[in-house]
Amino acid sequence: MINFTSSELKIAKKLELLKAQAGSHSPSIITFKQKLPEIKIKVDACFLSNPYATDLFIEYFDKEILRNGKIRELLECYPSQNSVIAETLGAFLNINPLNIFIGNGAIEIIQAVIHNFTIRKIMINIPTFSSYYEYVKAGVEVVYNNLDKGNSYDLDVREYIDSVKLHRPDTIVLINPNNPNGGYTRIADVQMILEELCFVTNIIIDESFIHFAYENEAFQLVSLSHLVEKYPNLIVIKSMSKDFGVAGIRAGYGIMNAKYVEQLLSNGYLWNSNGLAEYFFRLYTDKDFALKYDRVRIRYIVETLEFIEQLKELPHIKVYPSMANFVLIELKDGMKSADFVSKLLISYGIYIRTCDDKIGLQGEFIRLASRSKAENEYIIASISACILEKPVSYLVNETVD
Repeated sequence: MINFTSSELKIAKKLELLKAQAGSHSPSIITFKQKLPEIKIKVDACFLSNPYATDLFIEYFDKEILRNGKIRELLECYPSQNSVIAETLGAFLNINPLNIFIGNGAIEIIQAVIHNFTIRKIMINIPTFSSYYEYVKAGVEVVYNNLDKGNSYDLDVREYIDSVKLHRPDTIVLINPNNPNGGYTRIADVQMILEELCFVTNIIIDESFIHFAYENEAFQLVSLSHLVEKYPNLIVIKSMSKDFGVAGIRAGYGIMNAKYVEQLLSNGYLWNSNGLAEYFFRLYTDKDFALKYDRVRIRYIVETLEFIEQLKELPHIKVYPSMANFVLIELKDGMKSADFVSKLLISYGIYIRTCDDKIGLQGEFIRLASRSKAENEYIIASISACILEKPVSYLVNETVD
């Protein structure tokens, strides 16, 4: 059980209201500062991003834009059109730019694809990212494929294929790794899905967390992007917020059938990126930046693995396996997720996500993101103190504050 003082309980009620106003998503840090200034957030372990990649982006932005006086050009000039940015990205990814659609965040691509190309029936695994079922148009049937808690909410590929063949949807969605549990489906199994479900009009593979997944000891990147021309029904969606820590920029891309890209560009998505997003995409394709980014990507994966192992040692919680930069945690022994989230935020300044609004979960769950090594150490100490109801002995250093 989580205990609150009378003053903490008042703040917890405000937190509950703020979360309700945000719907199925979490309030932003800026919203917290505006609505609840009495709370000081020390660690943002709710939003899912690599802090070392953010540091790297800021380093380049300071050197190439701020110090060189190019910020005026970035603000005053119109950014390039969608197809021009796609050309830059295509050369880097070795993908035909005609197959690339640039989005104002992955969320815009999800909405555009589902609104324009899902006609009759969509099949969605649950628990998963809520926007995939929230954006479905009226008249489109939604079929939920319930992932098994006994299998850590991981996808059983054979059962999934059989279920899709039974329901015959025109669109299916596979987030890989999945959100909120971090379950990963190996590339060979995803290719089997593509082969056996060729009758499905749209197979959406969301790779927003793919930079944290790996299939060998070298942590080599894996992706299905290069298979779009082989499988014309494949749609790969990629957010840049998570792996590069630039959620405020709103940058994402989709790789899909060229006819789909042409249709979207002809219907309102010609000029949907801002100048900062274009700068990011051009930086993303820079070889020097890419090399340095891969180093911080691997460093972050290694530290995340250490973090997960430390979490598994804590009492009264169950940590689910994850191939992403976050873990799904089930609270045991009568603890409530809303109370746990409020207590961590109010008493320790750690912002995490309750999963009460995630359909398909059975129990009390939270989702916890990995941060920097110093922040992760503070998170471990704070969660331990919260569970055991003891004062935290960890001294918060400058890097956490």
